[in-house]
Amino acid sequence: FPFLHGDALSEAGHEVQIFLLGEAVSLMRKSVANAVVPVGWPPLSEVLNKIVTKKIPIYACGACSRARGVTEADLAEYDARFGNPKIFVSLIEWADKVITE
Repeated sequence: FPFLHGDALSEAGHEVQIFLLGEAVSLMRKSVANAVVPVGWPPLSEVLNKIVTKKIPIYACGACSRARGVTEADLAEYDARFGNPKIFVSLIEWADKVITE
């Protein structure tokens, strides 16, 4: 879970940014986020609220989002923004470590 790991990394003092691709962008829909309760982990909605409170940037691939009906209003729920290849590359260049899940 990028959100759980992002939260843990932030707690450890690391600067974190999250870029969602493919099916992961669907997690930006509040109805989906509220329905995700992984076994042994807190509900996704709780973790997303922590991410938002910590102002960890979340980007959702714009093309992936459009293909799945994720809207700007969905992203606004989590102070997230649409991303694009240029933003994706800039985050890769910015990061000293990249974690994919």
